[in-house]
Amino acid sequence: MKNNLFLFLLVPMFINAQDTIQGMVMEANAENKHIGLAGANVYWQDSPIGTMTLEDGTFSIPYSKDYNKLIISFVGFKTDTLTLDGPKMVHHWLQPSNQLDEVVVEQKRDAVQKTIFSAQNMVTINSAELLKAACCNLSESFETNPAIDVNFNDALTGTKQIEMLGLTSPYLLITQENIPMVRGASQAYGLTFTPGTWVESIQITKGAGSVVNGYESISGQINTELQKPLTDHPIFVNGYANMNGRLELNTHLNTKLSDKWSTGLYLHGNRRDADVDNNDDGFLDNPLSNQINVMNRWQYQDLEKGWVSFFNVRFLDDEKQVGQTDFDPGTDKFTTNAWGSEIGTQRFDGSLKLGYVFPEMPFQSFGFQMSYSHHAQDSYYGFNTYDIDHESIYSNFLFNSIIGNTKHKFTTGLSFAYDGYDELVNGDTFARSDRSAGAFFEYSYTNLEKFSLTAGARVDTHNRLGTFFTPRIHLRYTPWENGSFRGSFGMGRRAANIFAENQKMFASSRVIQLNGNGGDIYGFDGEKAVNYGFGFIQKFNLFERPGDFSVDFYRTDFENQVVVDWENPSEISFSNLDGKSYANSLQVELNHEVLPNLEVRTAYKFYDVKTEYQTGLLQKPLQAKHRFFTNVGYNTASKENGSQWRFDYTFNLLGEQRLPSTSSNPVEYRLQDFAGGYSLMNAQVTKVFSDKFEVYVGGENLTNFRQYNAILGADDPFGPYFDTSIVYAPIFGRMLYTGFRLKL
Repeated sequence: MKNNLFLFLLVPMFINAQDTIQGMVMEANAENKHIGLAGANVYWQDSPIGTMTLEDGTFSIPYSKDYNKLIISFVGFKTDTLTLDGPKMVHHWLQPSNQLDEVVVEQKRDAVQKTIFSAQNMVTINSAELLKAACCNLSESFETNPAIDVNFNDALTGTKQIEMLGLTSPYLLITQENIPMVRGASQAYGLTFTPGTWVESIQITKGAGSVVNGYESISGQINTELQKPLTDHPIFVNGYANMNGRLELNTHLNTKLSDKWSTGLYLHGNRRDADVDNNDDGFLDNPLSNQINVMNRWQYQDLEKGWVSFFNVRFLDDEKQVGQTDFDPGTDKFTTNAWGSEIGTQRFDGSLKLGYVFPEMPFQSFGFQMSYSHHAQDSYYGFNTYDIDHESIYSNFLFNSIIGNTKHKFTTGLSFAYDGYDELVNGDTFARSDRSAGAFFEYSYTNLEKFSLTAGARVDTHNRLGTFFTPRIHLRYTPWENGSFRGSFGMGRRAANIFAENQKMFASSRVIQLNGNGGDIYGFDGEKAVNYGFGFIQKFNLFERPGDFSVDFYRTDFENQVVVDWENPSEISFSNLDGKSYANSLQVELNHEVLPNLEVRTAYKFYDVKTEYQTGLLQKPLQAKHRFFTNVGYNTASKENGSQWRFDYTFNLLGEQRLPSTSSNPVEYRLQDFAGGYSLMNAQVTKVFSDKFEVYVGGENLTNFRQYNAILGADDPFGPYFDTSIVYAPIFGRMLYTGFRLKL
């Protein structure tokens, strides 16, 4: 293994790379935003040498002194010819053939992008898609897309949990600009710490992710790209209010300091101080909350010399109060006067990204990523206390180049991570330090006509997980026009943070049982899983309007897992897997523009997720085996000043869900074995008055469906049957909201 790793790191020294033109083809727009055109033709005049741009608009094409006229063309845009006298980086904006076509094409591309050329099964959600719902924070940014499932997590905080391929977010690698972000102490509430207006785009990758980003990705990766100070609006203001008493304000202030430097100040605040108890159980349906979130972002860009850099620094203060409506922390904390809870979080984080493209060899570059975060949470739930202090350091060095020509690319590098945890659980202290260092190599072969391959491997040494090897491979085969088959295989490992990931257990009378086997992480061994799957996508034109059909199947097999067993209503038990644990996921999706400017997305999903609990092999609780999704969006034609109407409607149908067993409880505190299916409807109407101002109104859960018994034992919160963890549906009923967006 050491010899193979040594050879991987030596590969850059033995490359005979030919001269290459690399660049990006983008759509021209007033703000000069980098909106890449996927599938644009790039070729040398009077030659057989040509290529097509990838999903992000980038391309590579060999350079020869025999040709100097590079032609760039794309349907609906004016064809341009560039005169080039040598290898260089090319950033080119194509002009639409007419102004009306520009608006129509931009709306289609900005919503959701799928590609048939990528080896990975990736979906890109851009800003236009995020505007279809309120998207107050990242956890609420997936309501209109079927790639991610959004579930209700607990009855007190109202936190939404996301799932992919039938597995919860701890098995997803969630990154911010490819730097790990929502993990460790932030696992439960971290998605609510990124305001939706800060997000420029989201890339969702199904199956094991790239080895470049680490070994933790098991079921997939979600990467968020933040707004760039150089391309974001100089001033952006978003205001939001809903009928549950939530008020929110987002402000972006961006300044271009020079030709190379830009900076942005991003301010977010939200507050909810209204006591809402729609189901009359005596408990708040949503927490009383207050959050202040401030980020300063710096961007440096010198394309002539090949340097690009981003630096972020952020501070967050988040306060939540949950529990009974008459709970007063000043007089009732740690008493039986009323049941209540407070969750206070302060977080500081900073990150640096530095990239360099060699001017004489534009196919070759290196990058450096580094981040630091300190997360401190103090909380109590009735008489249960949980405090966590998490300090994290992450660094990643990457080198990119080619082998022979631009069809054969590779990325290699080194990474280091440190996580220090200090937890207090009902008077017991759990402290540990995790350290890991790794080396990786990833090879990519790209032939846009037929075949693509991405194969990677990494070797990591971890003070608790040991030294291990992580292979991953993604394949794409295109046998005919606009149709592709994909396959993937990969392994992943992780150290489960059992308390941070299951904080809802503290809001119950359950006794925590740690049935460890002597491992190094809370007495448990680290988790290990294998993920593999295949998919097919076919793009088509029906009635001269675009559409696509896709189907994919993935399976995750756990060789080792920390099993969270809720089947005994008086306890929650943690143990390492003894038996089987797997997740099968099938998704069939059909999207089509059925009429001009009227797009319909439909999807059916089937989940078979089972784990060996103490009572046997059972279907995962609180998860519907069958789900159906529909989204309908309609936009009127945009006028010269940008004014238009936008209408969006989303329908979700969830089948029955198995509930954790409560059979040993008295009859009055006992639930059925299964919860029946139900449907949810969301809608939003946006009036765009101009390119600078728009107003939106919308509603969630329009049918007002509610789970009335969300809190078991609500009449006796200090009794032995109190439990807030069995939540399978909304508890706050219909919710209407309104807001505005101002861009200057």
